[in-house]
Amino acid sequence: MSWFVAKAPLPAAPLPASLAGELTAFIEYLRVERQLSPHTRSNYQAHLEAMAAELVRLGVDDWARLEASQVRSLVTRMHKAGLAPRSLATKVSALRSFCDWQVRQGRLPANPARGIVTPKQGRPLPKNLDVDEMYQLLNITDEQDPLAVRDRAIMELMYSSGLRLAELVGLNLADVKLDERQLRVTGKGSRERVLPMGRMAVEWLQKWLKVRPLLAGDEGEALFVSKRRQRLSARSVQERLDGWGNKQALNAHVHPHKLRHSFATHMLESSGDLRAVQELLGHADLSTTQIYTHLDFQHLAKVYDSAHPRAKRDPATPEDE
Repeated sequence: MSWFVAKAPLPAAPLPASLAGELTAFIEYLRVERQLSPHTRSNYQAHLEAMAAELVRLGVDDWARLEASQVRSLVTRMHKAGLAPRSLATKVSALRSFCDWQVRQGRLPANPARGIVTPKQGRPLPKNLDVDEMYQLLNITDEQDPLAVRDRAIMELMYSSGLRLAELVGLNLADVKLDERQLRVTGKGSRERVLPMGRMAVEWLQKWLKVRPLLAGDEGEALFVSKRRQRLSARSVQERLDGWGNKQALNAHVHPHKLRHSFATHMLESSGDLRAVQELLGHADLSTTQIYTHLDFQHLAKVYDSAHPRAKRDPATPEDE
């Protein structure tokens, strides 16, 4: 394993002056012209020195002769040594910036790190609230406070229809048809879709529309408005949901996208219809929706482990022969 991923690395040999001098000049450029913080400059220096040390092992002793094939070999070498994709991508990004600077200085004819592809980072699974946590979050009963009524309506609607935050704050009164329990949404790429609304979402939207005039003022279009009599901003929704998560004593951080994740996960758990969930979420590509199948499997695995008599083998019981 190379020294750059070892837990207790040995001191690296000094870099050749032909490599070290250019790195020093680049770090000075970051300080003077880019005015980057000492912490950021230190990170750049550490990443570039790590890569330079590996390039020396590949026979590189002059930046001016660095070739794309050597950069690809470097990426392969570091990846095989166990460097995490995120860390590797960060190091290659630093090298790419350094080589861009070299090109501008006339020291390289072209950037050999441009176009180099690093291994893909594993996409983290979205986190959602389970059904009990959703009930706990939505247990807002104060109908005397217009803001509380508005917030309950927002959360009911986001969970009911799986809205993106931008879709929610962009809603107008004309987009809502309570009698038909339908909602018209403009999603990514200006694509429109019509979504169903659940009974509780409709009920709390009706309550909100009764008190909305107390806040709306001259704002005649926006469905959700702030106490400043303006269309509610995305930042305000984020802050309000985070506040309700704390007030309702949830152990999980509550943010708008978590309600969308919860909608998708619970719909898939109940229906198993991936294509329908794709349409409801407004995903252009089914592969984007398929990440929720992993969450669904996690749920099924938990049910299996808790319910199946053979799911958890007693470690003292020998294997069947």
